[in-house]
Amino acid sequence: MYAVVRLRGEVNVRRGIKDTLKMLRLHKVNHCIFLGEDKYSNGMLQKVKDYVAWGEIDRDTFKLILEERGRMIGGKRLKEHSFKEDFHSLDEFADALFTGKMNLKDVSYLKPVFRLHPPRKGHKGIKKSFKEGGELGYHGDQINELLVKMR
Repeated sequence: MYAVVRLRGEVNVRRGIKDTLKMLRLHKVNHCIFLGEDKYSNGMLQKVKDYVAWGEIDRDTFKLILEERGRMIGGKRLKEHSFKEDFHSLDEFADALFTGKMNLKDVSYLKPVFRLHPPRKGHKGIKKSFKEGGELGYHGDQINELLVKMR
């Protein structure tokens, strides 16, 4: 599962890139989504690689983002008592989403976009790729460090 975070704004963005960001539901800076790993997602991520950071998320960081930033329809926090009869705790719910037993689209009461804080201690830079010492592009499993800074 990929975690995708938008890092740059929309000034002087080409129309095709703006449309792809809209399809990914990344409307504003510091918004985060989770995507499955398939050829369609990879193609869209390659198109917007100069505006987002993405990588493989681990289970602990996924649970942390759900706890801290998960919101239900109406803006209420995702809490232990807000689940249906299928799950007894937030950990069980996060495990079902992470392992693929459920899809985020199947959960009608959870908002698909997670609004994050700007990173504590700041970005390394949003004009360079990750390989060049910045924040943009593919991070691999090091995306977890960025997400913990932005929780």
